[in-house]
Amino acid sequence: MRIFITGGTGAIGGHAVPALVRAGHSVTGLARSDTAADDLRRHGATPVDVSIFDRDRLASAFAGHEAVINLATALPPSRAAIRRSAWAPCERLRSEGSAAVVDAALAAGVRHLLQESVVMIYADGADGWLDEDARVDRYPMALGNHAAEASARRFAETGGTATILRFGLFYGPGSAQTEEILAVARRHIGFMPGRPSAYLSSIHLADAAGAVLACLDAPGGVYNVVDDEPLTKAGYAKACADAVATRPWLRLPGTLGLLLGDRLTSLTRSLRVSNGRLRLVTEWRPRYPSAREGYLAMAGD
Repeated sequence: MRIFITGGTGAIGGHAVPALVRAGHSVTGLARSDTAADDLRRHGATPVDVSIFDRDRLASAFAGHEAVINLATALPPSRAAIRRSAWAPCERLRSEGSAAVVDAALAAGVRHLLQESVVMIYADGADGWLDEDARVDRYPMALGNHAAEASARRFAETGGTATILRFGLFYGPGSAQTEEILAVARRHIGFMPGRPSAYLSSIHLADAAGAVLACLDAPGGVYNVVDDEPLTKAGYAKACADAVATRPWLRLPGTLGLLLGDRLTSLTRSLRVSNGRLRLVTEWRPRYPSAREGYLAMAGD
């Protein structure tokens, strides 16, 4: 299959592109710098320099491709993430950028669109399991994800196949944020956003890439891409500490994170998310059943 991917050098894309190439697909990737272009070539993909906001040039670049995978994102650094303004570039990519991708894909006659989203748009589920039909929330920092999902649904309304992948909190090689989490764990500080008993649903980047590959052959729709066993926030902090053979003396930000309101609500709420639908319709299974196994592997690399 001929596939065009945006965000092919990002955290998930950096794992997805080589997985797609190994599976025999012909991959073209958006690259806005020489470094990004070199990364794509190294993984066997063909780079194209085009703005994600330029509908006409995107349509030309998409011509002849059977699928478009939109993984474009611009997550702010961890230290800036609590500032609403720091999310503006990411929100623009997810709203204006995703709309332009859909317009271009329709103009180019692309048959299948895969759009990245996140499970953090679900409302707090306490200790209950959440599937794809669970209630979502429209807090300010989730509006970009809702806009991206709306664009994908617009693609489906034209008769195309649209697949929305709601990823859990991702971690693994290539994620600067989780490198930081392990670094502070070595200093006996555990990452615990919110109540100790609240749940956090995560996904290793390699398993996220595997889900992208599996969903090329799946029916369109919404799929949660999370590991098999969501951990409590306290369990997540312990998993990171165990991976680097330490004990967490402090767990931050803890319940103090709740005081930041919707600036941190994507992490402080309790999300015990199920991957049952994805497992039902594909052969995808996470290599790392939980963050316990994933962080051990990451720390040992």
